[in-house]
Amino acid sequence: MIQGNFGDNGQLFFEIDLITSDGLDLPVDAMLDTGFTGFLAINKQDLECLDWAYIGEESLRTAEGESRFDIYLGKVLLNEQEYEINVYVGDEITEVLLGSEWLKIMPLVVNYQVGILTLG
Repeated sequence: MIQGNFGDNGQLFFEIDLITSDGLDLPVDAMLDTGFTGFLAINKQDLECLDWAYIGEESLRTAEGESRFDIYLGKVLLNEQEYEINVYVGDEITEVLLGSEWLKIMPLVVNYQVGILTLG
């Protein structure tokens, strides 16, 4: 189980590690976005140091409408377990995003009143 923290506007943040192709762990704060149905989305600029393998493209419906994203095979460390997942990469992504796909395999506990935020 990983502890999260609340952003100034009630966002849900969790620290995860992105794993480079060389096996280095890069800790990042990722925001949980339940409207995003994949596992992970990052900005194209953040991808450069990771050297992940390109898989293809996919269209997704976003708040701005239909958008195309590059898909890479990435590795992350979350809840002390390594996962190999498809990662959506785009120019307009401003935060590292954890998507709702994680909620199919990990429980999420959120209680703003007492400050509890856990995943896993």
